[in-house]
Amino acid sequence: MEGLYCRLEPLAAERHAEALYTAFAGAAENWTYLPQDPPADFSTCRAWIETVASGSDPLFHALIDKHVGRPAGVAALMRIDTANGVIEVGNINYAPALKRSRAATEAIFLLARRVFDELGYRRFEWKCDSLNAASRRAALRYGFTFEGIFRQALVYKGRNRDTAWFSIIDREWTRLREGYARWLAPENFDAEGRQLQSLGALLDADA
Repeated sequence: MEGLYCRLEPLAAERHAEALYTAFAGAAENWTYLPQDPPADFSTCRAWIETVASGSDPLFHALIDKHVGRPAGVAALMRIDTANGVIEVGNINYAPALKRSRAATEAIFLLARRVFDELGYRRFEWKCDSLNAASRRAALRYGFTFEGIFRQALVYKGRNRDTAWFSIIDREWTRLREGYARWLAPENFDAEGRQLQSLGALLDADA
């Protein structure tokens, strides 16, 4: 999936492991709400990537930051329900340098575009630990609608997880797609890279 600022491609250890291990160095907090722990060393990181890259659900992608030409994050399409046209984005892990960037936002746009425009799905889900305030803010910023809390949904890393559910559905996508396109347009940013209009304002413009 090719955008202006990033490219998403199937995750592969031989292409991405070294750059991702370097990108995530010193960012242990990234793993707080993920099912796995931070890799202790490169071999652990590579082994994890080899494992998850071999599956088809979750279907992991590497996010290539086109500004630097290197992988800077991962995200997966998961819980793929073809019969009902439902799919979730999850296992999102962005290197510190990627967070709050145009590439990070564009990655979600590219995934949503694939889900709705290419695959013809009806529902795109985002779920996170209810304690993960950053993920909950991100979901709302990206145009997902909060649907509620599933209490005691999981146990992971030795503790309970209440799960916050968000979604975009197909009838909302046309409006959201146009808002994303306007936000991502180069003319929406000044010479210093500052946005002229916020994503939230553009996504809500035609609501």
